[in-house]
Parts: sequence; C-alpha cells; structure tokens
Amino acid sequence: MYRKRLPHWLKKKIPDLKAIEDMEKILRDHNLHTVCESALCPNLGECFHRKTATFMISGDICTRNCSFCAVEKGKPLSVDENEPENIAKAANLLKLSHIVITSVTRDDLEDGGANQFADCIKEIRKLKPTPSVEVLIPDFGGNFKYLNIVLAYFPDVLNHNVETVKRLYSKIRPGADYTRSLKILEKAKNYSENIVVKSGFMVGLGEKWEEIVSLLKDLSDVNCDVVTIGQYLQPSNKHIPIDKFYTPDEFINLKQIALDMGIKYVESGPFVRSSYKANNALNYLRNYKP
Repeated sequence: MYRKRLPHWLKKKIPDLKAIEDMEKILRDHNLHTVCESALCPNLGECFHRKTATFMISGDICTRNCSFCAVEKGKPLSVDENEPENIAKAANLLKLSHIVITSVTRDDLEDGGANQFADCIKEIRKLKPTPSVEVLIPDFGGNFKYLNIVLAYFPDVLNHNVETVKRLYSKIRPGADYTRSLKILEKAKNYSENIVVKSGFMVGLGEKWEEIVSLLKDLSDVNCDVVTIGQYLQPSNKHIPIDKFYTPDEFINLKQIALDMGIKYVESGPFVRSSYKANNALNYLRNYKP
C-alpha cells in the first residue's frame, strides 16, 4: 500500500541511541513496558533522552483491534503482581517528579485492569518525595464501578483519550463508544474538583474541520481541563492510511478554538501525543487563575 511522504515539519532529528539503550535497560531490568515503545511514538528518543517514559501496565498485548494503533493485539498474559512495585522502583531510579501510567485494554479481565492502576498509584505514593501521578485509562467496558476504583486513589490527572471524532468511531475504534468516553471524563470531573481531567485525539484520519470543532465543544461541555491534539502517523502498511497532514498553523488554530471554548490547557501540534511533556499541563493548572 502506498504511504504518503512526510512533509518537512514532520521530520525528526536522529535520536540519542545511547539514551534509548540506557532507558531500555532500566525498563527491562524491572520487567516493564512503555507505550512509547509499543505504540512506536515519534517522540521516544526525545523523551528517553530526558529520562521520561509512559509506563504501560497489564502487559503489552491489547484485546482490541483499533485500526490506528501499533500496540500488539491478541491474547494477553496474566497480570504481573509485581508490576506496581517495579514501576515505583524504576520511577525512583529515574528521579521522576511526574509519572504517567497507561495500559493496554484488557477486556478479558473482570475489572478491566482497574485494580492494577490503583495498586500502581498506591506504590508511587510511598515514594519520598512523592511524584505526581497521571493515569491514562481505557474505558473499562463502560463499567463505572471500575472507574471509581481508580478515582478512589485520587490520581493528580485522570486521562482518557477520545482519539477521534464521533463519526469515525466504528472505523477507528471498534469496541469503543464515543458517548461512553465522554461520560468517563464527565464522571471523573464530577468525582473531585481536585482531579485534573484530560483527553486527547488525533487528526488526519478523515475527519472534517467542523467535526473537530464539535468534538472540542463536547470536551468543553464535560468540563475537560486539558486537551492534546496531534497528527496521526501511520505505524505500518497494515494500519489505516493518513488522510491529511495538518499544518502547524492549523494546529495553532485548533488550540485557540479549544481555549476560546473554555478548555484550560491545550497542547496542539504535529508531534503532540497524549503524554508528551505531561507535567507541563499539571504545573500550569496548579497556578491557574480563570
């Protein structure tokens, strides 16, 4: 299948291979996975150079088959009970002040992996000094009882990505539901004003401009605090092709639209990903004055 040539603004410098090797050693020594590696993130070299990463819990095999995602699909292994403690150890070794934890979707687990998130938060909170914690959660099959398991440990940031506009869900996110994802964000915000609620999505999948604006309005309506907007990049020929490359100016325009709607913090750019420089948003909101 033909893949579009990347425009000049989507070219990355050669990464620091030594930094990547050093980070990978720490991760393998602690039997940990990152979404940075599994999702083929274009920012991996930059983030590993800064000694930051997004830990991916509950294994590295997803039970869903989203057409944009490079994470391996299939039958997952059992959950590693030592994973929360190992994440805390690695975070301490890396001297992280802000820790981002995500997971593969585990529809095979009764709780969707919610208790593993909770256990990770508990272990991280034992560290001194205590880092802030951001969790990027799946939808737990729409069972809000499991969402509450995570919220009960009061992560500093609760992130759940909508990923794309409503019309494209059946094509891009089979097994997910647009309204369900918005409801997760709404329930998280209603649970506690002290939890920053965050979401993100990609552009370049075939959406229309007015659909993006509608999506931003929906996020604003559920009081989402932080939104990330990035360019979809096709991981391989097996994944859905890129429909359009958005220009840097278009990303700037989308950021302004979101801010004008009342969303407090927006990261919008070709290489923006959900967890990219995640601590910046939390630091900003801790000093936010409307």
